[in-house]
Amino acid sequence: MNRLEGRNALVTGAARGIGRAIAEALAAEGADVAINYQSSEADAVSLAQEIGTLGRRTLLFKGDVGQRSTWTSMIGKIRQDWGRLDILVNNAGITRDKTLRKMTDEDWLAVLQTNLNACYFGVSAVMNMMIEQKFGRIVNISSFVGQAGNFGQANYAASKGGIIAFTKTAAMELAKYNVTCNALAPGFTETGMLAKVPEQVRAQILTRIPMGRFGKPEEIAKAVLFLAADADYVTGQQINVNGGVYM
Repeated sequence: MNRLEGRNALVTGAARGIGRAIAEALAAEGADVAINYQSSEADAVSLAQEIGTLGRRTLLFKGDVGQRSTWTSMIGKIRQDWGRLDILVNNAGITRDKTLRKMTDEDWLAVLQTNLNACYFGVSAVMNMMIEQKFGRIVNISSFVGQAGNFGQANYAASKGGIIAFTKTAAMELAKYNVTCNALAPGFTETGMLAKVPEQVRAQILTRIPMGRFGKPEEIAKAVLFLAADADYVTGQQINVNGGVYM
């Protein structure tokens, strides 16, 4: 269908899981996709090769998106090589799950830096380019945990809730330039992060999900694709893709 023919995208944390599915979906619809990763180099390279087989251009960026310098480097290279960036997906995220009684300052700050601060760095890094070209589609990946909270995830919940609030403000400020900014809030999704959860805990989680199953990365990617390709009059929204775990 090539709904994104001629568009350039950047997806953070794209080597695996939800980020990889998003990058694949954007490329399948015609976008050239820049891939950010921090440690999964082999996975990132294989994704770039996969996108290349579709006839799409790729750029590979290894770096910590929780650091401003990473964004300065990535956006400078994109501007130099591609001239524009149309779509930004702030997907990179980490967890350091502990109860508040056991959580350290390092646990708290690391999650806020990677999940929330990186989202701010990303939007502030791309917005001038998008304003200049009078077009931009920004999708920030939040979580239902940022809406409902979750035991042992105070740091993660704070970071993901902050993304939703930040998204609404960014949307207000950028709307007049034809730049939309929306948040996507997945539920429990079959990724490497969920795979680390003990089986008995996974079984308990399933009882909380009305649809009775975990989400698939491809299902999250479909919602991102909608926001990037079809949602011209949608901004400042949070879209829940969670199987009903939070309504």
